[in-house]
Amino acid sequence: MSVRAIRGAIQVEANSVEAIASGVKELLPAILLANGIVTDQVISVLLTATPDLNADFPAASAREVGFGSVPLLCATEIDVPGALPRVIRAMLHCEISVLPSEIKHIYLKGATALRKDLAQ
Repeated sequence: MSVRAIRGAIQVEANSVEAIASGVKELLPAILLANGIVTDQVISVLLTATPDLNADFPAASAREVGFGSVPLLCATEIDVPGALPRVIRAMLHCEISVLPSEIKHIYLKGATALRKDLAQ
């Protein structure tokens, strides 16, 4: 087993509790599924949100989809002029036995524009 980082992002429709929750509940399970892992393999998760998303903490919704015993941290992304709005990003640190080149980073909805080389 090795410790690996898996990235992902999703653009949500609005700055609302519901939209943030929906985005997190779509993104995190998609990352797990694509990489064939379960939350027991996740060491920690860093969640960021663009400055325009402040209606709720993304970690609150992560707990609702099985990340209750995983250390979670939320932060605000740097407010870069012209950056894609309403984006939640995640970096999961996991114990998995795959090569870095085999990791599937997941970018959903409008966030596919962030990493077209990796988008699903």
